[in-house]
Amino acid sequence: MAFLTPSLTRPAALWRGLGIALGGALLITLGAKAQIPFWPVPMTLHTLAVFFLAAALGPRLALAAMATYLAAGALGMPVFSGAPERGIGLAYMAGPTGGYLAGYLLGTGLTGWLAQGRGLIGRFLAMLAGLAVVYALGLAWLATFLPASGLLAAGFTPFILGDLVKLALASGLISGLALLRARAQ
Repeated sequence: MAFLTPSLTRPAALWRGLGIALGGALLITLGAKAQIPFWPVPMTLHTLAVFFLAAALGPRLALAAMATYLAAGALGMPVFSGAPERGIGLAYMAGPTGGYLAGYLLGTGLTGWLAQGRGLIGRFLAMLAGLAVVYALGLAWLATFLPASGLLAAGFTPFILGDLVKLALASGLISGLALLRARAQ
């Protein structure tokens, strides 16, 4: 459902795609930096931004935005949640949350692909599939830092409720924007 990207000439589409990738990376960064009190742990809006972009832009542009975000982080820009306090660059990416970052890249592509042409529920399910990829890679990587007995308590249980709320918000936001766009035409 790439409803945010109208048809353009090839050079215009290239520039528009570059702008969308940079803007998407900025949105993901802002989401990673935003902290909202939540139970049992404070949450960021990172997941909301990533999956909103994936479902709204489609797989190619969303992957470009996520790859731009990860490239900025790899180059040492403090785009990640907790950066620069918890490190920057490749050192941060190789840390305990590195698997989640890789999962976001793959989950973005999967979500963007599955969400194309879907309604509210279909988009939510596409985002849920992408989130499953994020958690699978994240927990697999986190297992190299923690014993298996504490893995779910550290890397899944505190975050899943907030992530499900963010997926519902992202899916609803896309539906609302699509409705506004349809009324404007």
